Amino acid sequence: MRDKVLILNQDFSAIAVCTVTRAFLLVYLEKAELISKANGAVLRTISTSYPVPSVIRLQRYVKVPYYGIALSRHNVLRRDNFLCQYCGTNRNLTLDHLLPRSRGGETSWQNIVTACSRCNSRKGDRTPEEAGLKLHRHPSRPSLYTFLQQHLNDANEDWNTYLNVSKK
Repeated sequence: MRDKVLILNQDFSAIAVCTVTRAFLLVYLEKAELISKANGAVLRTISTSYPVPSVIRLQRYVKVPYYGIALSRHNVLRRDNFLCQYCGTNRNLTLDHLLPRSRGGETSWQNIVTACSRCNSRKGDRTPEEAGLKLHRHPSRPSLYTFLQQHLNDANEDWNTYLNVSKK
């Protein structure tokens, strides 16, 4: 029951990920249809067994307002694959402002990267260029699809069709 289920809008565009319990309720209440089942897994009641959903599609089109991915520590770490953007380590990770806040830098997707505490201390109150550090990848705001793709590398094969992902 810890598995996740991909929710598609009526036009087959991916809009969210939910728990198996929530997805089952949507299908059972006929608010969604089962598109893909999890391999061999079933939910059992006293008298009936139901397939565990992997992908469901809503019966009605839902207009989803785009708010973007929330800027949070965890989402920045996830965007940067939990790696320091200067040296590539995955230990003692912190967040680093490319243009330090003390010099007018904002807290935005384009100005924050994941850095290990060693590189962050080495950079100090300077820009990466001033500190002699080179970024592995320049930061940008992730889209919903790229964020889902990065987050769901271990997702069910059934999802790839709807997320346009090839396994890495």
